[in-house]
Amino acid sequence: MAERGFVPGGLDGVVTLAAMSAKWEYATVPLLIHATKQILDQWGEDGWELVTVLPNPTGEQHVAYLKRQKG
Repeated sequence: MAERGFVPGGLDGVVTLAAMSAKWEYATVPLLIHATKQILDQWGEDGWELVTVLPNPTGEQHVAYLKRQKG
């Protein structure tokens, strides 16, 4: 049985506490087929991390879901 705060393969307590205290903000961004790379590169330069891309409910375009740590 693992002790409280122990992360197998990680640092005891350090990773767990950092993950628990992180605050995130999220954004949804419509992606244009001809400019997907440019759109994602720009958001990445601004510190955003891509979480997933899903089709828009209408099926007309895809939507990128992004996150970045508040700070």
